This record gives sequence, structure tokens and C-alpha cells, in this order.
Amino acid sequence: QVQLVESGGGLVQPGGSLNLSCAASGSIYRIGATNWSRRIPGKQLELVATITSGGNTNYEDSVKGRFTISRDTAKNTVYLRMNGLKPEDAGVYYCNVDLLGGGEYWGKGTPVTVSS
Repeated sequence: QVQLVESGGGLVQPGGSLNLSCAASGSIYRIGATNWSRRIPGKQLELVATITSGGNTNYEDSVKGRFTISRDTAKNTVYLRMNGLKPEDAGVYYCNVDLLGGGEYWGKGTPVTVSS
């Protein structure tokens, strides 16, 4: 099993920044990729960014150039740096991992509010 704990969400003004963290524990050697997704009110769950075990990254078009996914392997933590936040970025952000050989685990999410 893999346990994931997200943190770093909160209230920020439009144009502001937040740095989300996803700390993993357990069978981390099985992690093939770590993703950040978000659930925006009234919309389906949306994949925002991915980082693979090899360090490759991918972003949803609307966040390219504003969000950066990174990791600290020594801390077993993946980060999502969010700059230039817009009201439409507000929602609950979830970290999940895709396991080598199949399976996935999800964190409980951290809320992001973008409002003046």
C-alpha cells in the first residue's frame, strides 16, 4: 500500500502562488507516476500534472507555464508549484500515484481557493 498526504492548499488572491506537497509513504518503490488532479465545482475531475518515476513531466494545457510539478526523492514528496493563480483554478487538489504493474492510490485532497 501507499499512503499519500497532501498539504499546502489555502486561500490566495488572483495572481498569487501556492506550493502543494504530496508526501508518500509505504510501498513507494512501486510508484510509476505521481499525478496532481483537481475537482473544480461543476466539472469533472481533471488531471493537472504528472511526473513519472523517470522524471518526465506533463501538464494540462490551461496550467502550462504557470504550474510546475517537481519531486524530492529523499523526502518522498512531490510538489505542485502554482503561480499566476486564477479564480478558475479553485477547487480541491488531489495527489494520486499510479503503481508499476497496476493499481493506484489517492490522497484526501487539499482545497485551493482563489479569491480577492
